[in-house]
Amino acid sequence: MRKVLVLFSFLLPVLLLLSFQKESLREIYSLTPSAWPAPLIDEGVQWTELGPLPASPLAGKEDSLRDIIHLGKVLFFDPRLSASGKISCASCHQPQLNWTDGKAKAVGHEGAMTKRNSPSIANTWFYRRLFWDGRSRDLQDQAFAPIISESEMASDMPDVMIRLRRNQNYRELFKKAYGNDQIDPDRMTGAIALFEKTVISRKSRFDHFLEGDRKALTNAELRGLHLFRTKARCMNCHHGPLMTDNQFHRTGFSGDDVGYYKLTHQDADSGKFKTPSLRDVMQTGPWMHDGMQQDMTAILEGFNRPSQPGIRNNLIKPLGLTKREKADLLAFLKAISAPAVEFIPPSLPE
Repeated sequence: MRKVLVLFSFLLPVLLLLSFQKESLREIYSLTPSAWPAPLIDEGVQWTELGPLPASPLAGKEDSLRDIIHLGKVLFFDPRLSASGKISCASCHQPQLNWTDGKAKAVGHEGAMTKRNSPSIANTWFYRRLFWDGRSRDLQDQAFAPIISESEMASDMPDVMIRLRRNQNYRELFKKAYGNDQIDPDRMTGAIALFEKTVISRKSRFDHFLEGDRKALTNAELRGLHLFRTKARCMNCHHGPLMTDNQFHRTGFSGDDVGYYKLTHQDADSGKFKTPSLRDVMQTGPWMHDGMQQDMTAILEGFNRPSQPGIRNNLIKPLGLTKREKADLLAFLKAISAPAVEFIPPSLPE
């Protein structure tokens, strides 16, 4: 019975394609996503259909929160939050690089190399837990951690507070944001978190396609979309408008990093890492938690022919993708990746 099910999982995409002989993929996928063919999803996986880029959760509230958001933006770009006065949040999350730094691993205090890659902060409001290993519960907690990390900004929080409180311009910014000039860690990290919630991706060509521009995707990209949802099995982990299941998985790229285990202390979680959103994926390499993957084609092949699927993850199985199918899948990944949003950094208080 098991062999029959495995065989059917391989045949299903072929059968679906054969059923489309009378209608092209473009005609099928020009329908609303709710009318698209069913994706290939494993039993027990709770999934959501792909969809347009969602707005920031602050959409419509920006005016009332404008002063706090501006304060958070200023703090995000200010290197005075670091012990050296040289590193800001924006050092690792640069807007011109889709809010990453383009490096395999982040570089911190006095040139120290950290152990992890700097992920994009675009759309991070969506994640239930932050950092690759999920150790932060929300954006405010996440904003606090790098400031006091010895390998990152290496500051003592009391020293940061002293520097900010001694600055008259910062006192005025806090007063404008919160109604008085009290400066404390909670207000500081809260403002940074609020600013980060405004950081969303630019619409990709896939979004334009979903909005009705049926020529926004090439034939190869449409084939890639279909493969993404069927034979390539991507939607088992990368689904919904932001293309992440908000879960943690072992993918075979963990090396000796125990990842999520550090948080849960459950043996089953050793080597698991957060499923990243695939939004802008081709603009945010190098990839994986350690930044060791610099070739997306090689990553696709790693998932296409997993060496130890039973050990790595029961959602990861040999795919049997052809050379053309891998090229089509790569084309779709490019179609969901948009250039960096134009962004003007704020002037810092003197």
